[in-house]
Amino acid sequence: MTYHRVLIKLGTNLLTGGSERLNLEIMSSLVGQMSRLHKQGLELIIVSSGAIAAGRQRLGPIKERKDIPFKQVLAAVGQSRLMDAYDQLFGWHVITIAQTLLTRTDLSNRLSYLNARNTLLALLELRVIPIVNENDVVAVDEIQEAKFGDNDSLSAMVASLTDADLLVLLTDTDGLYDADPNERPGARLIKQVDRIDASIERLAGVSSSTRGTGGMLTKIEAAKLATTSGVAVVIANGREPEVIVKLVDGESIGTYFKPTTSKLESRKRWLLSQITKGKLFVDPGAAMALQQENRSLLAAGIAETDGKFERGDVVNIFDNENDKKIACGISNYSSNDIATIKGAHSAKIMELLGHEYGTEVVHRDNLVLL
Repeated sequence: MTYHRVLIKLGTNLLTGGSERLNLEIMSSLVGQMSRLHKQGLELIIVSSGAIAAGRQRLGPIKERKDIPFKQVLAAVGQSRLMDAYDQLFGWHVITIAQTLLTRTDLSNRLSYLNARNTLLALLELRVIPIVNENDVVAVDEIQEAKFGDNDSLSAMVASLTDADLLVLLTDTDGLYDADPNERPGARLIKQVDRIDASIERLAGVSSSTRGTGGMLTKIEAAKLATTSGVAVVIANGREPEVIVKLVDGESIGTYFKPTTSKLESRKRWLLSQITKGKLFVDPGAAMALQQENRSLLAAGIAETDGKFERGDVVNIFDNENDKKIACGISNYSSNDIATIKGAHSAKIMELLGHEYGTEVVHRDNLVLL
């Protein structure tokens, strides 16, 4: 397969070599690989961890704290050092980079989502390599809506945002195993995953990171989001010689996750990146109509609602029979309205509410199947 636009996520454990500080030798090797691909005409985007490690290195031996402001201090000190390292390393190859800091809030409405997309695509057109990171100084755990939580999630969203062909999640492990390789020497590396289901998600618990914020589970979640958006994903060991070049050339390294759909149109990609405000639970008939017949969701098929949301908010849609998330979409009605019209025929909406915003609760054009 030929890839044109590739997003590469570099984890903290990889960039530090498992130490307390950035490992410039490792970074130089990775940058060298990416520079060669860039000069061959590929478009590259980097999502890089390592700012907190760089901040810890710069501040030296200070008392470690677990609170969020301390982590923000480390990120604020380290982000410029991280970018300076990239600027020098790419500068040796006469390649220009651009820092791009994002929070989840930046992608939570269509206007800012499109602004971020347009900026990143304009940088690629100018042959500039964007280096993306979460803006940790303003994205805090207490404001869950503002925070991606880890750079695995961020990389999947940016891959979807920019129509990437391939998302490469480079870490310090070889990929997804069928058991913990540290406890079972005979554990088998899974070379390809056609679809991420519950069994794959359970396997993600066999591996974890020590310095990064995301373990294998967050990588599987990221892979699920990206493949649902039509992006191929590989989880591989960044210490493998020439790993990036080999992956782009199509070599089988790590675990490959096959896209589960063709690339979604811009509006549907935007939907997948949104912070959902509530849940709709639908009966088996409605679930079948959504999944197999590409139909809109009608009030008659809704069994229950959960959460408070307004008209125009994005909601998750669950099959009520097995409590499985099957879709997300923009609701034409508020949670209060749906509580009144659930189970009712569409012709009864005006009578029940005294107003009507259409016969569909979620129109198929505003819905993405998962």
